[in-house]
Amino acid sequence: MPERPQDGIRSRLPLGELGALLAGLVLPLAFAPWGWWALALLSPALLFLCWRGAPPGRAAWRGFLYGFAAFLSGTWWTFVSVHEFGQAPAVLAGFLTLALAAAMAAYYALLGWAAARWLPAAGMTRWLLGLPAAWVLLEWLRGWFLSGFPWLSLGYSQTDSVLGALAPLGGVYGLSWVAALGAGALVTLAVEDLRRRAVAAAVLFALFAAAAAADRQAWTEPAGPPLRAAMIQGAVGQDEKWLETQLEPTRELYLGLTEPYWGIELLIWPEAALPTLLHEELDFLAELDERARAAGSELLMGILQWDRRSGQYYNTLVSLGGEPEIYRKRQLVPFGEYFPVPDFVRQVMRMMSLPYSDIAPGPPDPGPMTLAGVPVAPTICYEDAFGAQQRVFFPAAELLVNVSNDAWFGDTVAPHQHLQIARLRAMETGRWMLRATNNGITAVIDPRGRLVQRSRQFVPEVVVAEVVPMRGVTPWLRLGDLPLAAAAALLCLLAALRRYRAGR
Repeated sequence: MPERPQDGIRSRLPLGELGALLAGLVLPLAFAPWGWWALALLSPALLFLCWRGAPPGRAAWRGFLYGFAAFLSGTWWTFVSVHEFGQAPAVLAGFLTLALAAAMAAYYALLGWAAARWLPAAGMTRWLLGLPAAWVLLEWLRGWFLSGFPWLSLGYSQTDSVLGALAPLGGVYGLSWVAALGAGALVTLAVEDLRRRAVAAAVLFALFAAAAAADRQAWTEPAGPPLRAAMIQGAVGQDEKWLETQLEPTRELYLGLTEPYWGIELLIWPEAALPTLLHEELDFLAELDERARAAGSELLMGILQWDRRSGQYYNTLVSLGGEPEIYRKRQLVPFGEYFPVPDFVRQVMRMMSLPYSDIAPGPPDPGPMTLAGVPVAPTICYEDAFGAQQRVFFPAAELLVNVSNDAWFGDTVAPHQHLQIARLRAMETGRWMLRATNNGITAVIDPRGRLVQRSRQFVPEVVVAEVVPMRGVTPWLRLGDLPLAAAAALLCLLAALRRYRAGR
């Protein structure tokens, strides 16, 4: 029988591979700045369909294509950070960008291989139990293994959806599970029989009904009177920030922006606001401390610190105007603040005039800072992407404060993605967040993750707000991520046993 034209086309086109690539390419659209949150269900659903009937090797390849496309299209800004602002050669910056995408893609390759090897080939056990649980388990692993990179976890896409109300219960990975479960339900609706479709429809309805009910629940309550705060955004370009000639203009810039706001209870300057080291600015800091005390204000500022005894550098927050306190950043940025490479590679980096002095991490279990009489959970830049690490501040902390320098990202999607991550931290903990950045996006976020105020980008600006210290413990604060990861692992095991017992 002669081959029909359409059959010949289908035999030559790797439709599963093309589908996986397409699904990965559209995933970043679920996140800020676009916020098409439904794609966080549709994108994994399409990948699940591409895995349907594929042998382990082919499923792994399709998973790799999905992850590579998702992270290349969603984190391409790493090239801008490394090349334009880190001054690395374009070849090296491109290699690191591709290597990051490939490393993240390996997780989805592993997921595809494991699903084909151990999960049932079809049915509700695969779509509603095994694949969603395995997805979340891999996301959780990706969030801490080899220092972790939790960017583009599905849960972050839900800050503006109805499902986001579930954040206080399960955190970002709980929301990722909900999204992956929704994806599995969509696949069930598409490929299974009527009875299973009815179950899938019921699952989707239950997810949104549970979220609507959770939205009416208040997990925290005011702990005291409102607090007035001002976040100072200097908007100093990254390409000139560390020039020696920029130090005095930067001092004058921040002093000028701050001048009208002395007397407000809490003033916040962003990460590494002054392009110098703490011990080199003792006289200037003493002047700031005296001015803050006279005005009845406290000033929190980011600055680098050099420890004479150890010879190590720290990315720190320093409080002035009250009882002096220092917080040292704990979760550092690979290839930004430290370089996990052999010594011979470091030598090459020296020859290329790249930064190579590692920042050291601060102590892993610090207590809250006390600012204007309020216990505060501080984070510096990238470490607000690691929600589990912030649990050490609670239940004592009544307010979240994050300082950042997103100038490293330029005019890309990264500052918007980073702000969305910060919003979820507020939702998980039921606390207000004050976020001060060098060039945007400075913002005030309420306990439900809503943006109360935000700055423009790339312009000097001051955001003034009144926030309320909050007390109480959300279910996620009480339990953390480990019980959810354990439950996911157990469901994966049960799904695998189901396949083994069925002999499939």
